[in-house]
Amino acid sequence: MDQYLRQLTVYIIDLFGKIGFLKNWADILGEILSLLLLFVFSYLIFRLTWSAMKKILIPVFRRTKNQFDDLLIKHRLFRRISYLVPTLILYYFVQDSVYTIPVLVSVIRRILEVTFVIIIVLVVDSILSTMNDYYDRFDFSKDHPIKGLVQIIKIIIYLFGALFAIATLFHRDLNSLLISLGTLSAVLMLIFRDPILGFVGGLQLTFNKMIRIGDWISMPQFHADGTVLEINLTTVKVQNWDKTIVTVPTYSLVSNSFQNWRGMEESGGRRIKRAVYIDMDSVHFVSGEELIKFRKIKVLKPYLEKKEKDIEAYNKKFNVDPDVIVNGRRQTNLGIFKAYLEAYLHHRDDIRDDMTFLVRQLPPSEKGLPIEIYVFTKTTDWAAYEDIQADIFDLVLAVLPEFGLRVYQFPKSGDFARLADKSQKS
Repeated sequence: MDQYLRQLTVYIIDLFGKIGFLKNWADILGEILSLLLLFVFSYLIFRLTWSAMKKILIPVFRRTKNQFDDLLIKHRLFRRISYLVPTLILYYFVQDSVYTIPVLVSVIRRILEVTFVIIIVLVVDSILSTMNDYYDRFDFSKDHPIKGLVQIIKIIIYLFGALFAIATLFHRDLNSLLISLGTLSAVLMLIFRDPILGFVGGLQLTFNKMIRIGDWISMPQFHADGTVLEINLTTVKVQNWDKTIVTVPTYSLVSNSFQNWRGMEESGGRRIKRAVYIDMDSVHFVSGEELIKFRKIKVLKPYLEKKEKDIEAYNKKFNVDPDVIVNGRRQTNLGIFKAYLEAYLHHRDDIRDDMTFLVRQLPPSEKGLPIEIYVFTKTTDWAAYEDIQADIFDLVLAVLPEFGLRVYQFPKSGDFARLADKSQKS
């Protein structure tokens, strides 16, 4: 082909000479026209190559069951490969079009070499993106995402591609260019500080299994409370429960604290930890009439029978005088209420008995005496969990008066009105 191209160039030059152009002008115009024809030919070959890929190669790949080649198409690998065809044609045949102007040939070839480097970098970029997407299709990719690693490899490839392109364009040795860039290392470290920190943080997150895609995390300092959507080189994308998107710097997840709810979800139980505040003025020893009423409560009967035997044996052992109320041991309405709560929760099918199970009394304060329920539900679903928690405390608030107890709460405006009304009547 090079012989035919050179013959075409000579023919065009002769044609310009016959028209009446001077020899120098005929040579210049003939070689420029030949070069333009070479560009047109290269473009036509490119269109032909790309059309053949679209009509023959790509449909074949789309019909296969393998998903890897579909991802190659998605990331435009074949389109980018097709750019190599006109580049190579121009590179190898440009000297046959402008053989009398070696400087122009050298400049065009350098530009084509840079173009070739850019195309190769884009091809590698497509392959890496395809590998990342294909890897994400497997379940274990949530535990070990490689997107951050792929991004750092891309940065390195783009950096070396740019250096090679500069060295080629300005006819410099790559080694000397790297040495001269050593003085700019501090600047480069400053420019790439976030990617470097993000890469280090991403490796720590991945290998220590601190976070994975799909985890529910809470990080109040970044207003993040939701599901992890994406982990990349510099940021972690979190979708909050209100559907807003928050991006958290990757390295911040290593340098700062955050809460990962994965353990709760994998355990199969979600914690209820809430207290109701009892008015301490309503706590008292139970009377015989109250004990008779409490024995009618089915879930309390075994507890009361056992407790009464223990108290009776203790008082008999120490010859306790029953006429003095503070002598010996007696049951209180608060203790019986606490036992009722424990029995009630044990009888619920949605509360786990194999995990921490407490109904405990916390230190009293100016707000009353807290009785805290500390149990785990059998579901981790948020909506179901909230329904169970609400159902339990609906019952707690409704059943308190049955035990002679009152909930402590700050005075309401109606309380002051009733107090004023009583004072006026008196």
